[in-house]
Amino acid sequence: MPTLSIAATVLIVIATVLPLSKNPHWLFRGMDFPRLQVAVLAALLLFSHLFYLDFSQPLAWCLFLVTGLCLCWQGWWVMPYTRFWPREVKTAKQGEPEKQLSIITSNVLQTNKNSAALIALVQQYQPDILVTLESDQWWEGQLAVLEQDMPYTVKCPLDNLYGMHVYSRLPFTQEEIAYLVEADIPSIHLYLELRTGDKVHMHFLHPAPPSPTENPESMERDAELVMVAKRVAETCQPVIVTGDLNDVAWSDTTRLFRKISGLLDPRVGRGMFNTFHVGLPFLRWPLDHLFHSPHFTVKHIQRLPSIGSDHFSLFTVLVFDPVESVQQEGLTASDGDHAEAERIQQAKDVCKDDVPRLGC
Repeated sequence: MPTLSIAATVLIVIATVLPLSKNPHWLFRGMDFPRLQVAVLAALLLFSHLFYLDFSQPLAWCLFLVTGLCLCWQGWWVMPYTRFWPREVKTAKQGEPEKQLSIITSNVLQTNKNSAALIALVQQYQPDILVTLESDQWWEGQLAVLEQDMPYTVKCPLDNLYGMHVYSRLPFTQEEIAYLVEADIPSIHLYLELRTGDKVHMHFLHPAPPSPTENPESMERDAELVMVAKRVAETCQPVIVTGDLNDVAWSDTTRLFRKISGLLDPRVGRGMFNTFHVGLPFLRWPLDHLFHSPHFTVKHIQRLPSIGSDHFSLFTVLVFDPVESVQQEGLTASDGDHAEAERIQQAKDVCKDDVPRLGC
C-alpha cells in the first residue's frame, strides 16, 4: 500500500473534518476557505487511487471510500456557487434605468498606489455607488476626482487596513460610521434614495478575519455579521449589505448571516466570483460579497480586472423589482440557528441595537 496515498488521504480527511468543529480558532475556521481546492485535490487523489492501490486489500477500499466521501462533502458546500445549481435570485426582466442600482465593491489594498486603475474602472463602468475598503488618507486624496460625478460621500480614512469610503451618484441620508464590535474596525450605514424615489438600507462592512496576524479567533467577525443580520431582519424595506466580509460565501457563518437576515446571494447558481487572492490563481475564494433583500433581481454581476490590489473588485447591477420579491426565497433559519446567533452575540457582549437603525 503506497505510503503517499495513505498520507494524502489523511490530509484530505483532516482538512474536511476541522471545519465541523465549532471551535472559533483561526486554524479551524480557516479551513472553511479552501473547500473548492480541497475538493479538487480529493478528486485527483480519488483518480490516483484507481491506479496505485491494490483493491484486493480492504485498506485500499477504505482509502477510496473515505476520499470519495470527502469529495462529496466538500462539493456539497461549493456546488451552489456553480451554474449547475438553481439561481437563488432571478435575472432581471426589465431594464428601466431608473430602477437599476450598480455597485462596485473594491478592497484597494492600502499599500497599493495604483489608484488610476480603480478610477479608470469607475469611469468605464459608471457605478452608482463605489465602496472602497482599506482606503486611507492617501486614497481619499486620489479618489477626490470622483466627487464631481459622485458628490455624495462618507469618508473614514484609517491607516490600519480598515479605512472605508463610499462615493455615490444617488443621494442618501442618515449616514453613520459605526464601530460595532472592535474599536478600530468601522462600518458604514446609510439610507439611499433610488431614482424611483424608493429607499434602500445600505450596510458596508469589513470585519477583521480570523488569522494568526489579526484576530486569533473568528468571534469578532462572526458577531458583527450576526448583529447586522438581526438588525436587517427587522425591516420589510429594501436592504443591501456589501463589503469584504473576510469570510467565504459557503461558510457556516455566512450561511448563518443569510438565514437570520433573510437576504439573498446573487452568486448562487451563477458562479463563485472569487475575488481573493489576485496573485495566487489556485488559492482564490469569494471574500467580497453583496447580499440583498428579495426586492431586487440581478441584471449583471462581474469580477473586474486587477487594480494592483490583492483583491479583484466586484461589480453588481441590481434592478428594483418588488413584484418579484414573493417569488424569491433564500435560506431559512431554524431554532438552532437563532440560538447560535444569540450565543455568538453574547460571547462578544453585543446586540443588534448597536447597529444604526435606518428609515422612519
